[in-house]
Amino acid sequence: MPNNGLILMDEVIDAIPNLSVITKIELLGYNSTREYYELVSDFIEDSMIYSLSDEIVDLSISLRKKYKMKVPDAIIAATAISLNYILVTRNVKDFSNIKSLKVINPWIE
Repeated sequence: MPNNGLILMDEVIDAIPNLSVITKIELLGYNSTREYYELVSDFIEDSMIYSLSDEIVDLSISLRKKYKMKVPDAIIAATAISLNYILVTRNVKDFSNIKSLKVINPWIE
């Protein structure tokens, strides 16, 4: 990860991270090592997890229709938009068309 990305991630980790419930499912759903699972579980335990409110569900439906998005990506984007958060992801291409969503890739300098 580039230095700018490491600085950003340090700031994110020092703050209380905000995650969509879908991100929690995605992070813990990988068949990974015990060490990875424990590290990610600790990160998630220190995070604020946002469930699916009616507003997030309705916005997810709109985004999915408008941008032909996968359900998980639509929920993640809708969560960030509805809470006025910046989406930090390495996968910017799936979110690049959404003008109302600010996206940062910490792996790019």
